[in-house]
Amino acid sequence: MKRILYSLATACLMAVLMTSCNMFTAPSFEEDLLIGKWQNTANSGEFWVYTTETTNDGEYQYGHTWDESYNDPEQAVYEEDLTPYGNGWFKWKLVKSSLTQIHLMENAGAEIPKVYTVTALTETTLTYKDDFKKTYTFKKISK
Repeated sequence: MKRILYSLATACLMAVLMTSCNMFTAPSFEEDLLIGKWQNTANSGEFWVYTTETTNDGEYQYGHTWDESYNDPEQAVYEEDLTPYGNGWFKWKLVKSSLTQIHLMENAGAEIPKVYTVTALTETTLTYKDDFKKTYTFKKISK
């Protein structure tokens, strides 16, 4: 009887372990869904554009961001204010659910990396979170 109980317990444990491996697999999102212009749902003046233009090494693609929401017109930034590949521009890549953005700075060519975990990406919605669990949600406004 003990042998049957041990065998049954072992079989149950194996079944749980085999199915739990799928629980730890990171979701994968289609990079093509990211291409386009996105508007932050919490700050309607903040925009992000993800393009198909690739970097020279082919590892990343370019994008740019700006924020029109400042009350002081001197502080607001518009898309036409951006200098290509300068402040407001970034390189990006999406691998499974990991979104890496490397922000380009005109000062001494600095590059600031940021990594996010994408939790939702559809044709109309993008949601990701940072390492501090802060969530950002965007709606796509054009392709």
